[in-house]
Amino acid sequence: MLQKLQTYLLPVLLGLAIAILYMQFQIVQQKPQATSSYAKVVNLTLPAVVSIYSHEKAHTTNQAVWDNPVFEGLQDKLTKPNQQPAQPRLGSGVIIDELGHILTNYHVVENTVSISVTLSNGEKYEASVVGADAEVDLAVLKLPVKPSAFITVADKTAQIGDLVLAIGNSFGVGQSVTQGIVSGLGRSNIGLANIENYIQTDVAINPGNSGGALVNTQGQLVGLVTAVYSTDGAYQGISFAIPAESALEITRQLIDTGQVERAYLGITMHDLTAHEAEFFGLANTTGMLVTGVQADSPAALAGVKPGDVLLRLDGKKPNSAQQAQMLVASQTPGQLLTMTLFRKGQIIELNSRLEKRVSGKKPNS
Repeated sequence: MLQKLQTYLLPVLLGLAIAILYMQFQIVQQKPQATSSYAKVVNLTLPAVVSIYSHEKAHTTNQAVWDNPVFEGLQDKLTKPNQQPAQPRLGSGVIIDELGHILTNYHVVENTVSISVTLSNGEKYEASVVGADAEVDLAVLKLPVKPSAFITVADKTAQIGDLVLAIGNSFGVGQSVTQGIVSGLGRSNIGLANIENYIQTDVAINPGNSGGALVNTQGQLVGLVTAVYSTDGAYQGISFAIPAESALEITRQLIDTGQVERAYLGITMHDLTAHEAEFFGLANTTGMLVTGVQADSPAALAGVKPGDVLLRLDGKKPNSAQQAQMLVASQTPGQLLTMTLFRKGQIIELNSRLEKRVSGKKPNS
């Protein structure tokens, strides 16, 4: 009897032991694996990040000023032949395709006569400007040669809490890497550009990092490093990056046509204050007060009036006038936009056919 019992129990016990070991193995596998090095990620990404040195145009003065006898001899002193040339502006960029297109910030290459690009292997080239979009602070350059590597773009947007690395030409000492996490999304009203929608991080950013890569732990691009929030110019724990997906959408337009097409509504507005909300009979300050409507604009033709409070655009509730501006600008000219407005105690809806914004139109109109 004992022998028969052992015959039946042994396989059962052995199977149970194997099952327990397998479960423990699965639990270990599911635990987040800490890493002591991001060397593989950095080595994968470095060849696609470049250092940019842009040379500004000389600041000239109207010759009529110097023709005044009062300034006789002064111009010669200000333009001595042995005067030292201005130091190049530092920045970074990311190679985004096999053709050698480089994505960077507009402020890195603004008002320049020449742009020198240094690859991670030390090779130097003069780059040309393909197109620029000052409203979101983006520019596209092109190398005269095909690059050996280009960045891979993440297939999903960054999330708060994601671990990220920033790679750029910090202080011009060469490519440097810093690490942190995504601290916030959709940041606007920062004052860096007309249209703002930033990823906020705690990654250390310094002069020269602008235009560099913000990558995830797989070495994929999630953002373009743009600026640091600081009271004295030094890093203080908050930095911003333009999301990769929105940057690349603009990039495609710049490569294809050299410009970005945006929609035009024709209103000016600001965030509703508590005093204004009370005056108009609103229970809270959610909304934007329309302060002006351009004549013959899509908004005017739709019936929008100064004093209306804009609550929603196509059902979306913007958190600020800046965000409302961004929602309008991101639409396609010719598209029908539904506006939900508060007017004299009533909620109304108006439809407007958006137009293409021409040069000189205000970005929030």
